[in-house]
Amino acid sequence: MDSTAKKICIVGCGAIANVHAKHLRARAELHFVSRRRESAEAFCASFGGAKVYESYEQALDAAIDGVVLCTPPEHHIAHATAALQHGKGVLVEKPLCTNPSELATIEEAVAAHPNIPFLVAENYYYKPSLKLLQWIIGQGFIGSLQSIRVRKCFTQQASGWKSGYGALLEGGIHFVALISALVGQSPQRVTAQFPGAKPDRAERRSEVCMEYADGLRAELHYAWDAFSPTKGVLQHSRIDGDAGHILFESNGLYVRLKSRARKRIYFPGLRDLMGYEGQTRDFLSCLDDPSRAPISGFAQAQRDLSIVFEAYR
Repeated sequence: MDSTAKKICIVGCGAIANVHAKHLRARAELHFVSRRRESAEAFCASFGGAKVYESYEQALDAAIDGVVLCTPPEHHIAHATAALQHGKGVLVEKPLCTNPSELATIEEAVAAHPNIPFLVAENYYYKPSLKLLQWIIGQGFIGSLQSIRVRKCFTQQASGWKSGYGALLEGGIHFVALISALVGQSPQRVTAQFPGAKPDRAERRSEVCMEYADGLRAELHYAWDAFSPTKGVLQHSRIDGDAGHILFESNGLYVRLKSRARKRIYFPGLRDLMGYEGQTRDFLSCLDDPSRAPISGFAQAQRDLSIVFEAYR
């Protein structure tokens, strides 16, 4: 390991921590802390880590450069603000928080520490397919945007802490981020329906409509209770402009452009299909240069979560 490599502590050693560790192991010196020390020790051994801490407080007192927060969202507010107060860069898993009050508190903490990198692990902002869609739109191939319709409906069992949160907040927010990145502005109006929702449990299906100042309308259909023989693969989303349209596989496997200017099928590639490589590079680059604005920072998370919270309201 390069002696100049950043020292990163992964906090919480579950499934998503495994993803972060895989992408960081060759680029950073890894440290670990978890509620169960044996979990942290297992991760440390698997990924060639340098150290395991007894507590999060001990990790923050150590000479680390940043933390990757893989804890349940109800802990993010305390863990993120403590890291900022200790001068540690932050990459926090989505959803960043669970309600508007927590979002406001984190906003204050981020504003109070403007020179400390703060990123939200919304990997969809780094997907090659998103960059391709943005390029096609930016080139004017489909003209002015008229409508966006995104669909991802499949079956997923929510276990552990995930069972306490709605599918829109825990999973659908990926596609809210996708729409936000394509439109580049906040909606003027958000409306939503939650078919089949029961008062005693978190929703598992959502239909969200976002209306923008220029007449653009975006719809998101997202569900964890829908049968899909392909488990959500080969479902399609569509972007319409006044000069053509884009049809794309919702996971980003391929993009089909049909317009007056061009007709073509693109394959963004599988190398970083989900954007984790790009996300890791962005985090480490921001630690190297704290003045660098992250691709997925607080401002983006605030915009996306505000849409989700308004939908729930």
